[in-house]
Amino acid sequence: MNRPIQYQNHPFRFLLYLEWTLLAIAIMGFLAPAPPSLVGPVGLRPPPQFPLISLSGIFLFGLLGLSLPTGRLMIRIGHTALQVLLIGVTSLLGVASGRLFPFMYLVLVIRSCFMFGLMGRVVTTGLSFLLFLMALQVRIQLISLNLPPRAARRLHGVLSNVQLNLIFLFGIAVMFILLLVNALLTERQSQENLRQTNLQLKQSAQAIERLAMAQERSRIAREIHDSLGHSLTALNIQLEGALKLSQKDPPRSQAFLTEAKRLGSVALQDVRQSVATLRRNPLQGQSLAEAVSTLAENVRQATGMQLTTELQIPEPLPEPLRVALYRIAQEGLTNLVKHAGATAARLQITSQAHTLTLSLIDDGRGFDTAQTSTGYGLQGMRERAEAAGGQFMLTSQPGQGSHLQVTLPIAADDSHPSR
Repeated sequence: MNRPIQYQNHPFRFLLYLEWTLLAIAIMGFLAPAPPSLVGPVGLRPPPQFPLISLSGIFLFGLLGLSLPTGRLMIRIGHTALQVLLIGVTSLLGVASGRLFPFMYLVLVIRSCFMFGLMGRVVTTGLSFLLFLMALQVRIQLISLNLPPRAARRLHGVLSNVQLNLIFLFGIAVMFILLLVNALLTERQSQENLRQTNLQLKQSAQAIERLAMAQERSRIAREIHDSLGHSLTALNIQLEGALKLSQKDPPRSQAFLTEAKRLGSVALQDVRQSVATLRRNPLQGQSLAEAVSTLAENVRQATGMQLTTELQIPEPLPEPLRVALYRIAQEGLTNLVKHAGATAARLQITSQAHTLTLSLIDDGRGFDTAQTSTGYGLQGMRERAEAAGGQFMLTSQPGQGSHLQVTLPIAADDSHPSR
């Protein structure tokens, strides 16, 4: 499932170049003349050398670094075991010819950091260190065997010090390589996590932007529907009255037409303000009680309906709450005029504790709420109530009128109207 690490997708190519450099040094060291210490005065036969096998081992070891598996654990372990085998064969032949090839152990540590987690890296590093100790011990013993007995006893302390220094230096080099690669991988992982987080934030910002645009479209649609719909409904009623009275009562018909013209001007102004999204406060500086009373009076004049109002509204109120309550009352009265067929209605706005309750009851024809609950007017009132953290309830039955009730909370920290 996971792609192997190759040259094209290697996270740190400079480490790959470092591997090639270290292996090149190992090959040059192998091609250099062997130290003469293995043939001492005791006349021991020089150990057999297999230069082609050693070079082949180094070359194959280098090729294994061109594709490091990162998938199944057994494949990674098998790949590492093959590298260890090549190091062992090359080191055995190299020690016999007086060479250690310490850089191959360092390369194995570098590769393990890309193939395993922390525990696997530590185990591979410990194995590399152990293999180096064994090769170094064999090399020191060969040097001692090829020295005259007196010289071997005299140089025993020197060889021991050299051995300890080499172990110390190699240990430092291994730890440095392990910590360096771990730090690089950790930094790269942090950058990748940061990139993913930034990508998620960007996607979230785009989603929020789309949601805000949808909400703004819905808000503008509600503004047009609530303001323009109310004005056009009243305009239609005035025109109907003018048509009916045009022959019987021309003066009264003229009054209806005059009111219709005024409502047409109001509707045109509402359209301009809504499309330009400039209608921030439809109350036009009035208190909520005054604005609602004006709405009720317009309904009385346009329809002759017996509409009673009871307004107990505390002031001041937050502007968003005042606008929401005004729009709900406006749409409720518009629906009452358009659909209810009522002769009498009662509009109440009362306050209790930290809530405001709007109630609109009529004696109209009513309807089945299970079948008629998705009109845009009802949807807009419900959305406004829920956006303000309130509740929207509508009860009605055919022939028994309707009862609209909206409850909105007054936030404790909104004791003053917003600007």
